[in-house]
Amino acid sequence: MNHFRRFAVIDWSGAKGARHKGIALALCEAGSAAPVLVEPPTGTWSRTAIAEWIEARAHEPLLVGFDFSFAPPCIERGSYLPGEDVPTHASDFWAYVEDACDDADLGAASLLEVRHRRHFYFGAADGHKADFMHLRRCEAEYNAGGGGKPSTVYDAIGAAQVAKASFAGMRTLHRLHAALPIWPFDPLPKSGATVIEIYTAIAARAAGLRKGRSKIRTADALDAALVAMGSAPHRPLPRYDDHATDAILTAAWLRMQAQNALFWEPEKMTAEIAHREGWTFGVA
Repeated sequence: MNHFRRFAVIDWSGAKGARHKGIALALCEAGSAAPVLVEPPTGTWSRTAIAEWIEARAHEPLLVGFDFSFAPPCIERGSYLPGEDVPTHASDFWAYVEDACDDADLGAASLLEVRHRRHFYFGAADGHKADFMHLRRCEAEYNAGGGGKPSTVYDAIGAAQVAKASFAGMRTLHRLHAALPIWPFDPLPKSGATVIEIYTAIAARAAGLRKGRSKIRTADALDAALVAMGSAPHRPLPRYDDHATDAILTAAWLRMQAQNALFWEPEKMTAEIAHREGWTFGVA
């Protein structure tokens, strides 16, 4: 049993700029009260403001879930960016990403679009998309278990791409790592906050939402999904967009699953995978 009593989920964004409508933060306490959206300090969240919010709570029993890939694939090809002189352990690679980017608000678009452009798929001019579809071991395990094929951090085109969000997230992890542990790269602490990687689609499936129809856009649909998470109904929202409802539902799911030993000790996660690629909480 771990010590966590507060549960936060951030629906993330890698968009350019300093303020991002695509970021939402939901928080709940132990018990059954529905998660609530945390209001940003200046009207719209920035990635920097999210980092500051977490750093201010580093000593709380808080479990924080981010919805992006914490590292690129490395095990299969022996490098995050084959042919480049880059680190091969995740925390060192986060530092490399930080040094390689000068984008505003912990962004990382310049790394994808300029510095390491050849590693990312932006369209047909880059060749066959299949040549870029490399997965981490946890992503391959999720796919093999019937969860579906997740996006890869090398795919930088389309609404479903996670490339910019993930590399911006790696800059954020580099910053946060100075203040608190990040699982599974670090062991779980006996006190204080911890950051983990989550996947909102896992929470949606657990709530009974089908593939391709997992986005919640009404109050009734959100409450029905929360019931499956053992949660009370939510407070009415000003608008029911994917960012807000994903964060709220997944925070309730994280609270329900935080004591699930299978998710903390996945059978296929070796020590090498844990340190190089990490693992998505909820992929057993």
